[in-house]
Amino acid sequence: MAKEQNKPAPKKLTHVDGRGAARMVDVSNKRITARRALATARVRLAPETLAMILDGTVPKGDALAVARVAGIQAAKRTADLIPLCHPLPIEAVTVEINRDGPDRLRIEASATVQARTGVEMEALTAVAVAALTIYDMCKAVDRNIVIETIQLEEKSGGRSGHWSRQ
Repeated sequence: MAKEQNKPAPKKLTHVDGRGAARMVDVSNKRITARRALATARVRLAPETLAMILDGTVPKGDALAVARVAGIQAAKRTADLIPLCHPLPIEAVTVEINRDGPDRLRIEASATVQARTGVEMEALTAVAVAALTIYDMCKAVDRNIVIETIQLEEKSGGRSGHWSRQ
């Protein structure tokens, strides 16, 4: 069988040592650079629930404001939640939540830092926790809420430079 052309070699898992044990990556020899990551999530819910969120009439209160704050707080606590993440001195986190059609919200989080390692996990954690907060704020009126499509959209900085989802 012929070898496939232009197929990249599989990348080595950085959080696994030579014996297969989980490890925290040593970043002490990396340069400190400006790093930024952008992640998104979508929350699907009943149109009536979406209307309540946008009108600010959810019984628990302002779901969008609470979710934004929860996402920011989660980004700052990522190293406490994800065992092998490095604690980072995050310089900025933004969380935006917007309507995305008749039955969806789109959550977008951006995180920036000057550090030796990337800030992707912080942006991903922010959107995940913001989405979970929307669920928590609205579960009394809609148990069919679905959190979907949590993904990294873009990252910059570090040795690998800029990456963007196509």
